Amino acid sequence: MPTECLFPISHAQPLLLGSGSPRRRDILVELRIPTVVHAADVDEESRSGESPIGYIERIVEAKLGAVSRLRQQLPELQSSSWILVADTIVVVDEEVLGKPTDERDALRLLQLIAGRTHVVFTRYALAGIGGAPGVELARTVRADVTLKPCSEQELARYAATGEGLDKAGAYAVQGIGSFLVENIAGAYTTVVGLPACELVKDLQKLGAVTDFPYPTA
Repeated sequence: MPTECLFPISHAQPLLLGSGSPRRRDILVELRIPTVVHAADVDEESRSGESPIGYIERIVEAKLGAVSRLRQQLPELQSSSWILVADTIVVVDEEVLGKPTDERDALRLLQLIAGRTHVVFTRYALAGIGGAPGVELARTVRADVTLKPCSEQELARYAATGEGLDKAGAYAVQGIGSFLVENIAGAYTTVVGLPACELVKDLQKLGAVTDFPYPTA
């Protein structure tokens, strides 16, 4: 049974998405969950000896704190009773592969993961604020992604498109980069950046969404 909540997400009280990722916003739009977006900058540098799971847990916690503080400061965000933040990382050989710094770095990252399986972790956190204070839930979801073997020329041409420059691992599963993906063990939306199935279950569990799915607005 979902937790009773006096302030579920609605058009009057939309979900506050603390992420600048258009892919995450797109997933919420497809789910018809009313959303406003306001990202907060946090230091995403990894620490020496930090595990991939430790890293993503720390980053998501930092994002949640930063967005919560922004909501308190900005009147236009104070209609929201729920905050959602998330982070996605690509891991190979226990190394976190971040976003490439340039085209050359994108090619280097693609060379590391082409023709093999890597792990994608997406972690999200939900927090109740305003009418639903003190409610918090975080979850890490995994998908294993296998890329096909590629020639150096093929990888270089893809890197040159620039599509992967703002993506962890330097490729976009939902774009041109889909031609690289041989298999996904796990949810496609986990790889994109927001696990839709788990997220909706958690929103229902918290009582943040009711009578889901919503009709067309």
